[in-house]
Amino acid sequence: ALLFFGLLSNNDLSIQSAKFRGEPSRVEGNPRSHDVSTMAFALVKQPVFCYYSGAIGLAAARPKLTNTAAACTAFRSRALHCSAWGSRPSLQQQAAASSSTTAAPAPGSSASQQQKNHYSFVVVGGGTGGLAVASSLGRRFGKGSLAVIEPSEYHYYQPMWTLVGAGVRTLEDSRQLMSSVMPPQAHWIKSPATQFIPTENTVVTEDGGRHTYDYLIVALGLKVNFNKVHGLVDALEDPESPVSSNYSAKYVTKTFENLKAFKGGTAIFTFPTMPIKCPGAPQKIMYLADDYWRQQGVRDKTKILYNTSLGVIFGVKKYANRLMEVVARKGIQLNFQRNLVEVDHHKKEAVFQILDEVSADKRETYKFDFMHVSPPMCSLKMMKGSPIADKDGWVDVDKETLQHKNYDNIFGIGDCTNVPTSKTAAACAAESKVLRNNLLRVMKGETPVSKYDGYTSCPLITGFGKTIMAEFDFNAMPLETFPFDQGQERKSMYYLKRDVLPSIYWNGVVRGLWGGPGTWRKILHLGMSK
Repeated sequence: ALLFFGLLSNNDLSIQSAKFRGEPSRVEGNPRSHDVSTMAFALVKQPVFCYYSGAIGLAAARPKLTNTAAACTAFRSRALHCSAWGSRPSLQQQAAASSSTTAAPAPGSSASQQQKNHYSFVVVGGGTGGLAVASSLGRRFGKGSLAVIEPSEYHYYQPMWTLVGAGVRTLEDSRQLMSSVMPPQAHWIKSPATQFIPTENTVVTEDGGRHTYDYLIVALGLKVNFNKVHGLVDALEDPESPVSSNYSAKYVTKTFENLKAFKGGTAIFTFPTMPIKCPGAPQKIMYLADDYWRQQGVRDKTKILYNTSLGVIFGVKKYANRLMEVVARKGIQLNFQRNLVEVDHHKKEAVFQILDEVSADKRETYKFDFMHVSPPMCSLKMMKGSPIADKDGWVDVDKETLQHKNYDNIFGIGDCTNVPTSKTAAACAAESKVLRNNLLRVMKGETPVSKYDGYTSCPLITGFGKTIMAEFDFNAMPLETFPFDQGQERKSMYYLKRDVLPSIYWNGVVRGLWGGPGTWRKILHLGMSK
């Protein structure tokens, strides 16, 4: 019963009919339908749904409920939060709910100045990792114990942007008000952090505030640097330009508009030099574009190029081999060690630097009629030269314990750290569990013992209704959750990516209730897995 309730109560888990040729039309006004037959198919044929939704159902019941009445109250409040057992509240509903509660005073106001500025915990960053840790700490230590420094008014589930760019989801599907996901026990400081002074246990914010802490968790994320490619911002800003990118809320909707406007020619998809958020994302949109153009009857007039700065299509050999088969089947041309450095959208020309040892200074110019750009990324400017960062501006932590190498009361999580794993939401979830356990031990004066194994996940969408569910560790070795070959293209994994993972994210990850699938992996592999 709990597994079934978990399935129904997860937000936005209305699994829709798999009419793959028409899937993008959902963005064009078709209402989402609760297809009972497809729901039954998911329950009977795709047990993966039960496993994951059940995990969230179990997580919802984790608080110590002393009697049946308390249990009913908890489940009733959960059902209300999920808006009538099915859909996530709209932004308007969230705003109304937020206005009915007492908001934290704005930084710089007289009310704010009356607030204490010392906290047991200060979390810098309201992204995936920051909210996961803050939510967990808030429940454990109560109101007033922590502050979250985050200037954004919205929180985005960025892994959904591939589907937004392909017309399967809308941008609003990926967005919630920050106030709706901020832990209620936290004091929300809306002024961005500008400086860390670890010798004084202090974080300085842009409004001049000085916030002291006993323990600091840094979850700042990284910078998506569109400006590093000459001419790219101008190309993205021009609504008539055939250049788009899924790596920004500002530009992601342009991708589908350009997909629809494309009538044939040369289409280029790029992959920048590392680091990058979710290394699989640049090619996912390429495979969806290929499918879409086949549906529209223009694929036979199209040449698709994948220009990547890397020397391989993917960093894990098992999945790379399968992706090479996908590329061959779809007739896509791979150009390795090609790094985009300039775009001229008026001439429809792109300049790439060749990165091999022989011709490191050589450049090639490609003509295009459509281009999707995955931009370069780097650490935040404020982190360059920071006492808590390494020479490249990444928070300098132990890759297994996530504790800072020089300051025992500082931890880092997510994209802002120098942990050598793929920067994904799945990595943040797994890291959050390790960080929490080690932080609690440090608070007791004990040595951290929990170790992060580098677990990360990348659902490699290879078309509408097809996904390779890549999961791997520090050593680029598969670390798969399910007891079958996840290297195969599967419809169930596509449903997992499209319908289930968003629910796990909103109801589990950012609420600090989901620390990755490690436990489920052991269960499903009968204890014979890491």
